[in-house]
Amino acid sequence: MSTTGIRPQIDVRRSGDRFATKIDWLDSKHSFSFGSQFDAANTHHGLLLVNNDDIVRPGSGFETHPHRDMEIVTWVMQGSLVHQDSTGHSGVIYPGLAQRMSAGKGILHSEKNDSWRLSGADAHTDPVHFVQMWVAPDESGITPGYEQLEIDNELLSGGLIPVASGMDKHDGESAIRIKNRYAALHVARLQPGQSVELPDAPFVHLFVPRGDVALEGVGPLSAGDAVRFTAVGGQKVTAVEPAEILVWEMHATIAR
Repeated sequence: MSTTGIRPQIDVRRSGDRFATKIDWLDSKHSFSFGSQFDAANTHHGLLLVNNDDIVRPGSGFETHPHRDMEIVTWVMQGSLVHQDSTGHSGVIYPGLAQRMSAGKGILHSEKNDSWRLSGADAHTDPVHFVQMWVAPDESGITPGYEQLEIDNELLSGGLIPVASGMDKHDGESAIRIKNRYAALHVARLQPGQSVELPDAPFVHLFVPRGDVALEGVGPLSAGDAVRFTAVGGQKVTAVEPAEILVWEMHATIAR
């Protein structure tokens, strides 16, 4: 991991320019190269390798599959997602609950929209909309792990909340810990007119999964838009309508 040889840059990536996977049960948009869709010039930003914006229909989902040496953070925007893995962890992820899975030396897991199985007063058949982000760990071959915590109340402040972090400065502040001491994910839920200031870091990734915002020095951003900052930071983001933003603060990048 490195920060050498970087030059200031603000790179705006629009929603419609993302890679896409659309099949009968999944509508997925990929900010970076993913699976068979590969662009050598678009493999990562800083330490972030995957930013998948997924919608899964009820009764469907990702069957059991393997991961290795990756910190995987899942953030649900709408609906609920059922997680099960080979370490014995299982649970339901929903809006306002942060989840981290450390793949480490190897893990199997599944993720499904099981809303159709519910009955009675809780019955619903809604799609689940979530963003899944993969960050490279700073050490390979660790013991796989899992962590989740609800932070819905903290998000009511409208501020930029550290949700997942491995950085010392967020020790005791972030909801969950990731195994990379150079990276942190922040989330903000903003009402019209509310603003937050982006972190000042060598690498910052801003993603707008919901709503419209205005970015200082750039202009309007809509749902699905992203901005990659290199060696610049501190810009103000202001909500034009109710919005949510996901911000990665990164103090290193993957060495090419």
